[in-house]
Amino acid sequence: MVCYWLLVVCYWLFATNPQGPIPTSRFPIPNSPSPIPHSQFPIPNIFKVTKTTNKKDGKSSDYPFDGLSLDDRNPDFIKLMLPLWEWLYRYYFRVQSDGWQNIPASGKMLIVGSHNGGIATPDMFMFLYEWFRRYGTERLAYGLMHPTVWKVSPDLASMAVQCGAVKAHPKMAIAALRKNAPVLVYPGGAQDTFRPYHLRHKIYFAGRQGFIKLALREEVPIVPIISTGSHDTLMVLGDFYEQAKQLHSLGMPWLLGVDPVVFPIYLGLPWGVSFGPLPHLPLPVQIRTRVCAPIVFERYGAEAARDRNYVDACFDRVTTEMQLELDRLVGN
Repeated sequence: MVCYWLLVVCYWLFATNPQGPIPTSRFPIPNSPSPIPHSQFPIPNIFKVTKTTNKKDGKSSDYPFDGLSLDDRNPDFIKLMLPLWEWLYRYYFRVQSDGWQNIPASGKMLIVGSHNGGIATPDMFMFLYEWFRRYGTERLAYGLMHPTVWKVSPDLASMAVQCGAVKAHPKMAIAALRKNAPVLVYPGGAQDTFRPYHLRHKIYFAGRQGFIKLALREEVPIVPIISTGSHDTLMVLGDFYEQAKQLHSLGMPWLLGVDPVVFPIYLGLPWGVSFGPLPHLPLPVQIRTRVCAPIVFERYGAEAARDRNYVDACFDRVTTEMQLELDRLVGN
């Protein structure tokens, strides 16, 4: 999901403006620091799949942005993304956003969202833009990204890592929270972002409760975020993954050798009709986002996280409250 929009971002910034990044003065961002000069941030370094580190013996070596470190987040790289994100926010998706008073002023939290809009997931990027506009690029924040992205495109995964992405693994989420940082997670994953069009106004986490156990174990509040409009940027007709698996068992290879987990058929630009989790150009539909009130549970700790009935109850509470807020947002 992340990789598609990063590709669009970097193409727009560099292919259409080979002299360097588009000045932020074209789309001024309130209270944001000035962009670093292009000469101080050369293009080749942005697209590197590896980073250089100095060993104890004084020698240096390259190793990949593998999403297993909290130190690879690059505020300067994020600043580079902001001009395009702002243009999309203001003029393409014409975003309306509210509820930001519900974000705690500091400290760790688990921000839980519903995935929408196919691989492009435009509402996620619009949320990220609003976050950086309000809190700056220096405030630590991380997002959990599916490991498949590294298999499909290490180049794009490296750019996502510099924006704060880490591999979606419990140890990375725990490490980020223990660094007192907010962590963004979309539990529904691919099944959520490619759910059928008639479910576009439904919270669908595919029964995944790992985020509840994480919040209980690490004793953090859950801050839900919802949106409408993003799932109208394409029209998913249905998921035919089971049929695709049968064809795969008969010898049909997976694209890029990666199991896609979902196999939707959808209507969207530029293909008209497309199948599989392929990139698309989102329609310019208005997106509305809302940050909901934090959810604090009555019990926390390892014992609470092991209590299956309690985890079920917490999961139901989160999804129910998110659905109620989404219904209100759609109704308005």
